[in-house]
Formats: sequence, C-alpha cells, structure tokens
Amino acid sequence: MGYVRLTEPLVRSGGELRVAGWEEALDRAAAGMAEAQPDGSRSFGLFSCSKATNELNFMTQKFARVVMGSNNIDSCNRT
Repeated sequence: MGYVRLTEPLVRSGGELRVAGWEEALDRAAAGMAEAQPDGSRSFGLFSCSKATNELNFMTQKFARVVMGSNNIDSCNRT
C-alpha cells in the first residue's frame, strides 16, 4: 500500500478539507497559535523526535517556552 504525499496545504472549511494557498494556511496556523498563547501553559504543547538534530530539538523547546509560554514539551528520547 503506497502513501500519497500532500503537495499543497489543506484547511478545514465548513467541516471539510479544501485546498488553500500557503499564505492562507500559514495565516490560519499563526492565528491558532496566537489564540493558544495567552494560556499557553495549559493549552499548548510540542512533541519532538529523537531523530531530529540537537539544534532542531533546542529550537523546538525554546519556541514552546519563550514564544508560547509552555513547558509542555516531550520527546521520544526515552524509548
């Protein structure tokens, strides 16, 4: 069974996914993060991967802590 890669962003509109431009998709993502930010400590979390570089994992935790105000960060490093 093969997988099909997404080649363009999708957004949910009226309960259905539809193709969108990158600008709209990124605007929606930013709006969702901005909505979660005031209560980031309880409403936002990130999960990182042990196969990512140390630099990427550092950047991920820094974003969660500094930008979103959340300490909810985990990774699969313990497995």
